[in-house]
Amino acid sequence: MSAQATCIAITREVSTALAHCELSFVSRAPIDLILAIAQHRAYLCALESLGCVVISMPAQDDLADSVFVEDVAVVLDEIAIMTRPGAASRRAEVASVAKVLARYRTVLEIVAPGTLDGGDVLRLGCDIYVGESARSNAAGIAQLRELCAPFGYRVHGVITQDCLHLKSAVTQVADDTLLINPAWLDQTRGDIVLFAGWKMIDVDPAEQHAANALLVGDGLIYPACFPHTRQRLQDAGIAVTSVDVSELQKAEGAVTCCSIVFAGTTSLATGNIK
Repeated sequence: MSAQATCIAITREVSTALAHCELSFVSRAPIDLILAIAQHRAYLCALESLGCVVISMPAQDDLADSVFVEDVAVVLDEIAIMTRPGAASRRAEVASVAKVLARYRTVLEIVAPGTLDGGDVLRLGCDIYVGESARSNAAGIAQLRELCAPFGYRVHGVITQDCLHLKSAVTQVADDTLLINPAWLDQTRGDIVLFAGWKMIDVDPAEQHAANALLVGDGLIYPACFPHTRQRLQDAGIAVTSVDVSELQKAEGAVTCCSIVFAGTTSLATGNIK
């Protein structure tokens, strides 16, 4: 039987050290580890319900933020680029994810002095938008631009404020639509308007953290705690799969953070990694 294209989602189990995570824009609060693990498992079920083959990597209990695998890689159709996270405590997460991604893509990397978090990277077709944040610096963005250029991608820096990553402020929620908190980013670059031609759904003003959503095929994984913004999405005809990620949100995580989703083949998708 020949291999078939499918949706792959690389994930990692929750670290027992999650309570010691890095925090930048949220206050530290007690995290219920047992509930966090249960919520993460429900998140994996949501990925599977939308057609993903989930590859689950074991927890790295010495790395508090390691469940947030999105930050260590940018996966395009042609290549995978391993990042150099802006938080030094997270750089040990990269190598094990690179080994898994090497099954599917040629693996390249961001090197010092560059820093780049995958949560700052939003790909929309051939345009790649990168948050100019505390975690992703100019050198990292320049390296990403150089690595992507041979494949026809255009890389655009986006100034963010009051949030950890670009995808805290804007994510894709349909083929032609973005969900955005306009207060957290600058949509202009000189005389260029970023995201031109895209429909926009603004988050509800009472739900500032509500712009992070994970588009998987025709479905959308979305936090259960933002009902007003969820209604805006549903009113736009978008099918929403709600998940409770309250404990992961205390660690400044969100629904894009917990997976690396890309097109792969069934012959290479192996499920749990031991």
